[in-house]
Amino acid sequence: MKYAQNCSIKNHDILGEVILNKPEIDPNHIVVFTGAGISADQLATFTDDNGLWLKYRVEEVSSAHALKAYPEKVIDFYNFRKQEVLSAHPNPAHIAIAELEKKYRVSVVTSNVDNLHERAGSTQVYHVHGSLFEARHLESDISFSIGDRLYSLENNERPHVVLYGEQVPNLYEVKKLFQTASKVLIVGTSLTVKPVCNLPKYARGRAEKILVSKHVNKRPYGFEFIPLDAIIAVPLIVKRWLNQH
Repeated sequence: MKYAQNCSIKNHDILGEVILNKPEIDPNHIVVFTGAGISADQLATFTDDNGLWLKYRVEEVSSAHALKAYPEKVIDFYNFRKQEVLSAHPNPAHIAIAELEKKYRVSVVTSNVDNLHERAGSTQVYHVHGSLFEARHLESDISFSIGDRLYSLENNERPHVVLYGEQVPNLYEVKKLFQTASKVLIVGTSLTVKPVCNLPKYARGRAEKILVSKHVNKRPYGFEFIPLDAIIAVPLIVKRWLNQH
């Protein structure tokens, strides 16, 4: 995962080759793409005034190099984050997104590693940066569930999350979700972290597209921009979409 101030896309990038024959849009399909800002009322984000990267050096707690050089720091950092998540609860934005499933097929794509979408009731959640509720052995790519317990080096395990310097897997499937959605809602992301910041560019031109975020690096083309807190804006958008159906 590479942090970038400018998120650009080439004709052929890590997301896979651009599909010339685009799939049909499903009028009943909604994609919701969320970042840390959706939970900012309870969990620390990364780059805000009180963000995590002001308190921690990313290269020491959340990078592929750190996992080899300072494994204890990495495990402690992600156990700290998991404890915060366990004490948090789905907020009105998470709950509203889950309610969309009453009338739509909803794909939630999130760069967050918490389980707040699942706890709110969303059933199709794609964690592009992994999950704090899964682990894998240090020399393996196969993940397994660990539930609510914390990570332990004694078990020869690491968090199943994408660290800086690691590749983001399985984005091809996620890209196809954007291409078939009739509505795309982006919530709480500044769209700065490659390669997932490119995903909104796969939303179709005739899809309804909304971006809810207090901070954004560059607004994706064709998106209505709403610079409000997620817990305020998202329930209103969901109510409107449910009434349309």
